Amino acid sequence: MHNRPFRSALYIPGSKDRALDKARGLPVDAILFDLEDAVAPDAKLPARETLASALAQGGYGARYKVVRINGLDTEWGAGDAAAVATMDCDAVLLPKVNSTDDVDALAALIPGLPIWAMMETPQGILNAASIAAHPRIEGFVLGTNDLAKDLNARGRAAMLTSLQLCLLAAKAAGIVALDGVYNAFKDEDGLRAECTEGRDMGFDGKTLIHPAQVAVTNAAFGPSEDEIDLARRQIEAFETAEAEGQGVAVVDGRIVENLHIVTARATLAKADAIAALETS
Repeated sequence: MHNRPFRSALYIPGSKDRALDKARGLPVDAILFDLEDAVAPDAKLPARETLASALAQGGYGARYKVVRINGLDTEWGAGDAAAVATMDCDAVLLPKVNSTDDVDALAALIPGLPIWAMMETPQGILNAASIAAHPRIEGFVLGTNDLAKDLNARGRAAMLTSLQLCLLAAKAAGIVALDGVYNAFKDEDGLRAECTEGRDMGFDGKTLIHPAQVAVTNAAFGPSEDEIDLARRQIEAFETAEAEGQGVAVVDGRIVENLHIVTARATLAKADAIAALETS
C-alpha cells in the first residue's frame, strides 16, 4: 500500500451531501471522511448514515478512502466504529491516539479494517515508535492544530521535534506519514512553503482542509520533471558504469552510487503510480 501516492488527503465532512458528492471529482490521492471535528454534536448520528450511503453509492475511483471516527472515550466512538466496520472504505482513522492501548481497543471493534492514527497529543508523540510498530497501524496523520494547543506552542517551528519523532517512527515501521493541515487556505505561498518543508523532511503528503489547496500540494509532493529526468539519467549512467566494471557513475558532476539508484527508481515508481492514479 505504501507504494501508492498519498500527496494530498482532503478532509470532507461526513454530514454534508454536497461536499461528499464534490469530492468524487477532486484530484486528491486520499479522502479523510470526517465524523469527528467537522460534524456538530447533534449531526453525528445522522452523519453515519449520510456517509455510509455516499460510500455505498461509490464514484470515488482510486482515491484512498479513510473514515475518521470520534474517539472511543466519547459517546459516539463505539457507534462510529461499528458503523465504519460495514462501510465501503479502506481504513479508519482514530483521533488522539496516546498509546497502543488505544489501537488495541479499536482493533477489537473492527477486526478487519486497517487503522490510521492521529498523532496530536504529547503522550502520543512520545509513544510514536510503539504506535507505528503496532501490526494494525498503516498510517500516521499529524494533528498539528491540537498538538500546538496541548504544547502551548506558537508556530510550526516549535513542533519540529514532534514532527520528526513521528517521521522517524513511521519510516522505521514502513507506514505512511501525512503532515498536518495548513489553516490559511487562501495563502498559496504559505501553503507551498509548508508543503516544501514537509516534503523535504520526508512526509509522504499533506492533509488539507479546502479543495483550493490540492493543486499546490500535489505539485509539492510529486516528483518534478527535473527530478524524473535526473532519476532516469542516474540509472542510465550507473548501468553503463556497471557494464564497464565500475561501482560508481558521475552525473552532473556528482558521484552516483547504488543508494542513489534506489532513490532514483523510487522516484520513477512514484511518478508512474501518480500517472496511473490520475488516469483511473
